[in-house]
Amino acid sequence: QVRLVESGGGLVQPGGSLRLSCAASTRIASIYVMGWYRQAPGKQRELVAGIRSSGITSYADSVKDRFTISRDNAKNTVYLQMNSLKPEDTAVYYCNCRNVVIQEDYWGQGTQVTVSS
Repeated sequence: QVRLVESGGGLVQPGGSLRLSCAASTRIASIYVMGWYRQAPGKQRELVAGIRSSGITSYADSVKDRFTISRDNAKNTVYLQMNSLKPEDTAVYYCNCRNVVIQEDYWGQGTQVTVSS
């Protein structure tokens, strides 16, 4: 079992920035793919960004060139730097950790991001 604790959400004006953090309760170095998902009211949860143990990243088209995912394996933490935020980025953001060996997913409790003037 992996416990994930997110932090860093909040209210920000359009064009502003936030950095989300997700601390894992176990080593994430080699067998885990980490990702950030989001879910807006009335919408399905969607993948925002992912990062493999190799450091290879992927992004949803809607956030490319604005968001950056990174991981610090020494701290068992993954980050999501969000710049040029838009009202449509408003959602609950969830950290995800996937054990690629046993194909098991773990989720954080979610952190609210609200982009509004």
